[in-house]
Amino acid sequence: MDNRQRGSFTGKLGFVLSAAGASVGLGNIWRFPYLAAKYGGGIFLLVYILLALTFGYTMIIAETSIGRMTHQSPVGAFRQFGQNAVTRFGGWINAVIPVLIVPYYSVIGGWVCKYLYEFLHTDLQVIAGDTFFTSFITNGVSTELWFCVFVFLNLLVIYMGVENGIERVSRFMMPVLVVLAVIISIYSVTRPGALQGVKYLLIPNLQNFSWMTVVAAMGQMFYSLSIAMGILVTFGSYMKKDVSIEDSTRQVEFFDTAIAILSGLMIIPAVFAFSGSDPSQLKAGPSLMFNTMPKIFADMGLGRIIGILFFILVLFAALTSAIALTESAVSTFSDEFGWSRKKGTCFMGIVMLVLGSLSCLGYGPLSFITILKMPFLDFFDFLTNSVMMPIAALTICAIVTRYIGIGRIAEEVTYDGQPFRRRAVFSFMIRYICPLFVLIILLSSVAAAFGIIQM
Repeated sequence: MDNRQRGSFTGKLGFVLSAAGASVGLGNIWRFPYLAAKYGGGIFLLVYILLALTFGYTMIIAETSIGRMTHQSPVGAFRQFGQNAVTRFGGWINAVIPVLIVPYYSVIGGWVCKYLYEFLHTDLQVIAGDTFFTSFITNGVSTELWFCVFVFLNLLVIYMGVENGIERVSRFMMPVLVVLAVIISIYSVTRPGALQGVKYLLIPNLQNFSWMTVVAAMGQMFYSLSIAMGILVTFGSYMKKDVSIEDSTRQVEFFDTAIAILSGLMIIPAVFAFSGSDPSQLKAGPSLMFNTMPKIFADMGLGRIIGILFFILVLFAALTSAIALTESAVSTFSDEFGWSRKKGTCFMGIVMLVLGSLSCLGYGPLSFITILKMPFLDFFDFLTNSVMMPIAALTICAIVTRYIGIGRIAEEVTYDGQPFRRRAVFSFMIRYICPLFVLIILLSSVAAAFGIIQM
């Protein structure tokens, strides 16, 4: 593919907002609060921030640099450093992961669309009912309809291209997302009784620390920063040479962590305030957003307005991440098969509808079919996040240290004349600590899935 014809971001802001949009998704607003609640609050947050500044920083630098120096999506990018089993495998696993993630991710995006629609016109007590969520996800027709709505919104942006679609939408959505997060957080933390929740989230308590706090924080950081999904390699390939990779990485880290903290402040203090400071309410886990939060909105003043704003925020976050996942896949089709953006987008649409429909119907009409005792959505989530992404990250570490070299990464980072301020941290992490962390995530996640350990 002629690099001169490749789409690109207009500058650093376009890259930062798009990469932050990729990172800031359901992982931050849906997943982070319930993991923080489960694994110690403030101590979980502290561990997460430390990992983001070391592990996350290293992987973002590596993937973005590889993308910019090659101007290719993952398969072509890794191929430029040698025709061997490691580079071929590393390229294709990074390319396949988004293809498998975005269909089931879009199903959850459809759930968000459904809740936003219901908050616009349905009685809040109905939405807050104990059976509302279960009745919805087991209704194959309704889940399929809202899934298709989300898929259409996603593909429309991808079809518009890098600058006119992804960057333009990110420039609009990300500032709005931040403003909404701040508004809802302020409302949440000022409710009577919410201060206990603020303290739980922000003040580390060593008594809440366990090894699983570290493992959970590692997994969340991995999920949240879009590491080893091919996204950062693809977005790096759209980055202009005069944009500082290290400065951009720092800003993406800050944006991602800030939204995660705001998400915790939106949800955890609200749960404390409206449950009489009963921390057991935080144990709702993945259903916290769809079961617990509607109950809170139904009981609070301005509940409908806050609920609408909340699900608009979640929808924007879900869309920006889904767009990034889909773009990574479409870019691979373009680079490897010479497909046009239109053809690649249409093909991804078909893949999303087929695989996403399995996840849609897995809790309803197809609930009798399970893989490793998991419904389709849970299985795809386990396969990608717990198995494929850690393996993909291991291959990135191996390719950087064995085939590319720290020196070539440093040359790319300093291309614009800026110093590589944390080169020593990067070198130590990519050689030793990142592979070890990734191996721990892989083994602990697989062991938990098979019931060997409890997470």
